[in-house]
Amino acid sequence: MPLTTIQYIAAAIIPVLFAITVHEVAHGFVANRFGDPSAKILGRLTLNPLKHIDLVGTILVPALLLALGGFIFGWAKPVPVNSRNMKNPRYDMIWVAAAGPVSNGIMALLWAAILKLALMFLITQPQFFVPIKTMAGIGIQINLILMVLNLVPIPPLDGSKILMGLLPGPAAYRLSLLEPYGFFIILALMYFGVLSVVLEPVLNLLFHAIIGLFGV
Repeated sequence: MPLTTIQYIAAAIIPVLFAITVHEVAHGFVANRFGDPSAKILGRLTLNPLKHIDLVGTILVPALLLALGGFIFGWAKPVPVNSRNMKNPRYDMIWVAAAGPVSNGIMALLWAAILKLALMFLITQPQFFVPIKTMAGIGIQINLILMVLNLVPIPPLDGSKILMGLLPGPAAYRLSLLEPYGFFIILALMYFGVLSVVLEPVLNLLFHAIIGLFGV
C-alpha cells in the first residue's frame, strides 16, 4: 500500500534531520580536533537536532520540496568555526570543510545498509517494510544531494572552502569575494536548471553505485 503525502513527509523527517544535523556536527567535530573549540563551547557538538534547526532551511524548504515532489535539500544553522584557533588555518580548513560532505556520503551508505536489512527481514511485513523502505530511500537521496551540492565550489558551500585551501593566495581571495553573492548565484543556477544538468548525472551515478553495492 503506497504512503499518503502525510505519511511520506513523516517518513522523511528522521533522514532529513539527521542528514543536516550530522553534516554540521562533522564540521564542528573536525574543527575541534584541529584546535578550534568554538562549536564545542557553544554546545553544538551534539546530535540533538534542536541545537541545529533553522526554521527555513531545516523545516520549511525540505517540507515544501517534499510536498512538491522535487529536488530535496535543506540546511541547518552553520556551526561556528574560527580558523584563527588552528595551527595551519589554510590547510586545516580543507579538512573541516570536507567533513560535512564526507559525513553525508557515509550516511548514504548506512541508509542503504538499513534498506538491505529491511529487504532481508521485513519484506513479508509491508506495514513495517514500506515506511522503512521509504525512509531509507529518502535517506540515501538527501545525503547524496547534500554531499554533491556542498562540493560545488561556490561560496559559502564547502567545495569553495576546499578549493580556497588549494588555490594560490590571490586566487583564493578572489573566490572568497563571491561569498556575499553566493546564495543568489546558487538560486539562479537552480532556477535556470544549470545545477540539475550538472548534478543529476553525478547523483544518478552515485545512487546506482550504492544500490548495486548493497544489492537493493
